[in-house]
Amino acid sequence: MTSLLRELEWRGFVQEATPGLAAHLERRSAEGKPVTVYCGFDPTASSLQLGNLLPLMLLRHLQHAGHRPIVLMGGGTGLIGDPSGRRAERPLLAKDELRANLERQRAQMERFLDFSGGRALLMDNADWLVPETLVDFLREVGKHFTVNIMLQKESVKARLEAGLSFTEFSYMLLQAYDFLQLYRRTGCTLQVGGSDQWGNITAGVELIRRVENAEAHALVAPLITTASGVKFGKSESGAIYLDPKMTSPYRFYQFWVNTDDRDAERYLKLFTERPKSGADGVDALMRAHAQAPAKRVAQHALAADVTKTVHGDAATESAVAAGAVLFDDRDPREVGQRVFEMLTAEIPTALIPSGAALVDAVTTSGLTKSKSEARRQIEQGGIYVNRERRSDPNSTLRDADWLAGGFALLRKGKKEWALLRRR
Repeated sequence: MTSLLRELEWRGFVQEATPGLAAHLERRSAEGKPVTVYCGFDPTASSLQLGNLLPLMLLRHLQHAGHRPIVLMGGGTGLIGDPSGRRAERPLLAKDELRANLERQRAQMERFLDFSGGRALLMDNADWLVPETLVDFLREVGKHFTVNIMLQKESVKARLEAGLSFTEFSYMLLQAYDFLQLYRRTGCTLQVGGSDQWGNITAGVELIRRVENAEAHALVAPLITTASGVKFGKSESGAIYLDPKMTSPYRFYQFWVNTDDRDAERYLKLFTERPKSGADGVDALMRAHAQAPAKRVAQHALAADVTKTVHGDAATESAVAAGAVLFDDRDPREVGQRVFEMLTAEIPTALIPSGAALVDAVTTSGLTKSKSEARRQIEQGGIYVNRERRSDPNSTLRDADWLAGGFALLRKGKKEWALLRRR
């Protein structure tokens, strides 16, 4: 096994691979020829989701090892829909909607891969699938697949009882044809993806062998579920997206911070580039985590690394600071306006005049339902302004209470927060 495959296996990326892949990688490395490897992405949503992170990180590791990734956007197959892992047929999207989605996702890919100088390629299978004629496709591709073999593929078998249209049944042939086209156009000899794609990917391997009498390979990673059995990338509010307008950097960061202890080490291996050993390595982080689990050292390192990759340093710093203000006793006077702007989307926010009565501020913010309740909470010491307890129900908001562009942070008890913005 090559050092690259050992690394990928240690990280958890290898569930299944075609025989001879290690020898293929070793031979190409000895010849000084990088392996061209591709993974397909479905543009049926306007943003990539956390579920797309695993194949992107796999491509990233392969590129860092000297190989050339191809991101294949499914502008053509997206018009059909992949039945893999689905209980019902996908709704068909309009062509212009797919095109818009493809352009948005294209920009997100550049966070993970270096496309400069042809080090990685971004292609669209619409370039060859849309102009292809049905008769030519059936003659070149269809004759190499028997219906019996196609019916044995897991993505097909799982849908036979519920019903599978011929449109989706043909998806396997289209994906196999993609691999053949990429082999011809770029010399691509390896396709990677999730384990639910194994049948589709190996169909392409076989098609290249039959049509071109050439060697090609497949490598699939396991589908990730959390230790509690929930599908990875889901939260109480739904899917986690890479688009900051759909999932804010703060919520993105908090998703990772809230990782179950049982998943922390596995996620560090899969979704960061931290090495196994060394001061900042996975082993050292897990030892520190074991000594003080409540500090969530591993989770904070995981969250910071992934958020930096997806959203950049500045957004990560603000997300870290916002979380520290709410959960780690960080003094709100130490953070800037960008942090408060981020919090406006995360906790209740109210516009308040500069010298407003504290009772009015507490009520308007929604922390209490009435002024009498607000007065009682203040008298009992349950109201804090910028983490300072206020016990005078007749007090007003002072000039010094307004921080970083006109914000003040209110808290009731230990966990109920609101943000005031000066009107």
